[in-house]
Order: sequence, then C-alpha cells, then structure tokens
Amino acid sequence: MTDRGLCLATGPRTLAVWRRLAAVGLPGVAELVPADGMLLVVLEAGACLPAGLLASIDEAREEAGPQGREHVIPVRFDGEDLDEAAGRLGWTVDALIARLSGLELRVKFLGFQPGFAYLEGLPAELHLPRRSFPRKRVPAGSVALGGGYCGIYPASGPGGWHLIGTTSFSLFDPGAIPPARLQPGDHVRLEAA
Repeated sequence: MTDRGLCLATGPRTLAVWRRLAAVGLPGVAELVPADGMLLVVLEAGACLPAGLLASIDEAREEAGPQGREHVIPVRFDGEDLDEAAGRLGWTVDALIARLSGLELRVKFLGFQPGFAYLEGLPAELHLPRRSFPRKRVPAGSVALGGGYCGIYPASGPGGWHLIGTTSFSLFDPGAIPPARLQPGDHVRLEAA
C-alpha cells in the first residue's frame, strides 16, 4: 500500500473500468478500489501513472457492464425496525416483505466494514433516509435499508440504517480469497426464509 493514488470519476461504468484494469494488470498499480461512481487507483511507491491507464479506461467505458456472480440470500424478516419501516413507506409489513423478496439487487461497492456490500437496485418507493439516531451496536447478519441501498452487516458494530431482517449468510472470511463473499458487480436476490 502507498499513499499515492488517483481517483477517477467514472459514473455508472465504474465496475467495467475496475474489471478492465484488474484484467490488464498495469505495472505500478498496487490496488484498485471501486466506490460509488468512482475508482481509486493506488500506485506503488515511486510509480508513475502507467502509460496504458487512460487507454484502458476509454476501452472499458465502451464495454458492457460486468455480469458478476449470483447469490440468493435467505432472510428472516424479523428486524426490529420492520414495522416502522413499512409504516414510513406507507406499506403493510407483508407488502414490504413481498416487494423485497425476489428483488434483484447488485453490489455497487464494498465499504464501511470488511465485506459490507452496498446493494443498489431498490425502487424509489423503498428508499428510506438513515435513522435519526444510529445504534451503537447492530448484530452481525442484520439486513437493513438506508437511503437507496440495502445492506447486510457482516459483523456487529454501529449502524444507522433501518433493520428489517436477519440472515446467517456468511459475508466475510479473512482466510478466503477473496475474503469478501460479495464482490462489486455481483447480483443478489433476497429470499424470505
């Protein structure tokens, strides 16, 4: 790792650029970190921008987005905020569960905790602002809604999203390669358990 990096704003093609650069294996690039519409390119100490970097970005912008792997995650819709979230959205609990079950989501990027995937694809009618007061401890495996994202907490810790359910689906294993089970571009479907 190094403190040298370049942040590239790439909008909706971030994952295509990330996959393209990872496949090319440009010399001098220590790490590629996709985020929300941006890609951080971390350079090795003393390295300059690789000559093929900009050409690879232009080529990736022309490609279709990555397909990624598919995951079905069983969810017990038993979250302590489920009733409140349904009410705020103007739905019954059963209607909210039915709408979320089978909904195709996509991993946009990882962050917050190791293995925490920001899942995009919630229709606008399911967007909820963050809670007014975050919790000091959210249990591992909690499924939550926040803003336009759905997420699953891989480990217990603080959190400000609305808890709608729980899962035993394992998201992070430091001994696995890669350690995060969900990767940017993967597709996720929640299934009522």
